[in-house]
Amino acid sequence: MANCRFCNILLEQVVVDLGKTPLANSFLSEKMLNEKEEFFPLKVLVCKKCYLVQLKEVETPQNIFTNYAYFSSYSKSFLDHAKNYVNMSIDRFHIDKNNFVVEIASNDGYLLQFFKEKGIPLLGIEPAKNIAKIAEKKGINTVNEFFGKELSEKLIKKYKKADLLICNNVIAHVPKINDFVNGLKILTSENGVITIEFPHLMELVDHNQWDTIYHEHFSYFSFFVIQKILEKNQLKIFDVEKIATHGGSLRVFCTHSENKKIEIKDSVHNLLKLEREKGMMEIPYYQNFSKKVIGSINQFTDFCDQMKKEGKIIVGYGAPAKANTLLNCCGVNQDTIEYVVDLSPHKQGLYLPGSHIHIKSPEEIKKLKPDFVIIFPWNLKEEIMKQIQFIRNWGGKFVIPIPKLQIIDK
Repeated sequence: MANCRFCNILLEQVVVDLGKTPLANSFLSEKMLNEKEEFFPLKVLVCKKCYLVQLKEVETPQNIFTNYAYFSSYSKSFLDHAKNYVNMSIDRFHIDKNNFVVEIASNDGYLLQFFKEKGIPLLGIEPAKNIAKIAEKKGINTVNEFFGKELSEKLIKKYKKADLLICNNVIAHVPKINDFVNGLKILTSENGVITIEFPHLMELVDHNQWDTIYHEHFSYFSFFVIQKILEKNQLKIFDVEKIATHGGSLRVFCTHSENKKIEIKDSVHNLLKLEREKGMMEIPYYQNFSKKVIGSINQFTDFCDQMKKEGKIIVGYGAPAKANTLLNCCGVNQDTIEYVVDLSPHKQGLYLPGSHIHIKSPEEIKKLKPDFVIIFPWNLKEEIMKQIQFIRNWGGKFVIPIPKLQIIDK
C-alpha cells in the first residue's frame, strides 16, 4: 500500500494496471541481454481526496536519472519549441542582461543556449551526470544535482534569486512533490516568474495516451491539482496556455502568492471550469480509462500478429520511453519488429529494455525497405514522416499506434 505524495492519504483507487515492465529508459548493451532484467509494477492510482494521479515509487530518482538516455537536442520540434519559448519570455517579461534565468532539468542545454546567445545570465540544474557534461561543453553553467528545498537554499547563497525559473517537463519526474515546489518558492525572486510545462492529464485520459505512463513519470497532473499543490506552497498561477508538446501539454505561469503586481488571467478560471465540467474532480472520470487501454493493446497486438503471419517487414522509428511501455505491455519484441531507429547516437547500438529490439541509425531503413514503419513518438509524427518520406518510394507505410492505430500510406 502507498500514500498520496501530495496529501498523504492512503491510495486505493486504481486507474489502470499495466502489469510489470522494466524502467522505460534502461536501455541495454549487447552484453546485458543475457543478464537478468528487473521488472517493476506499473500501476496507476488516483487519490480520492486531492485527485492526484500517480504511481507508487518503485525506484528512486537517483537510480533512474543519474545517467539518462534522453537528450532533448535530437528533436528539431523541441529545439523550435525552446527557441519560441525563449523569445516569448524575453518579450513578455522583459528579460535582459540584468536578470537571472534558471532552468531545472536543463538537459543538454537545448533551451538555455538560446538565452546564452543573447548574453543573459543563466544557470542550469541537471541531475543526470552524462547529460550535464554535454551542457557544460556548450558553455552552459550547470549544477549536477537533484532539485529541492535543500539545493535551493544552497543556490541562493551562491547566486542571486531567479527572475525567471523554468521547469519544463520535470515536475512529473518528482516523487517528493512538496519539497520540489517549496524549492521553487525559495529560488524565485520577489517579483519573479516560474513557468511549468507538463503533459495535461485531460489529454492522456480523453485521447487514450496510455503509453506515456512509465516509472519515470511519478505523477500525472490536471490543472486543478497543480494549482492546489502550488497554492499549498504559497505560489499562485496567473496564466495558463495549452501547448502541443507531448500530445497536449499545459504551460502554467506562476509567481509568489503575495505578489500583487500580477493579475490572474481569465485563462485560469476557464480551464478550471472545463476540467470541472469534464468531471476531473470526481472518481468516475478515471474508472473507464482501463477499458480504453485494453482496447488499444488488443488493436496493436492484433496488427503485429497479422503482419507477422503475412510475412511483412516491420521496423520502428524512435526509441522514446513511450515505445517501451507500448511494446512491453503488448508483448511485442524482436520476433515481430526487425529493429528500431533513432537519431540519437547515445541510443544507437543499444537494445530496448524488455523487448530486446536493436536500435540502429535511421539510414538503415533504406537498406531493409520495410513494409511498415511504426512511429513510436507519435507526438512528432509530422516531423518524422517528413524525415523518412522516402519509404513511400517502395510502397512503405507509416503506422501511428496511439491514440488509435492508424496506417498512413499517402
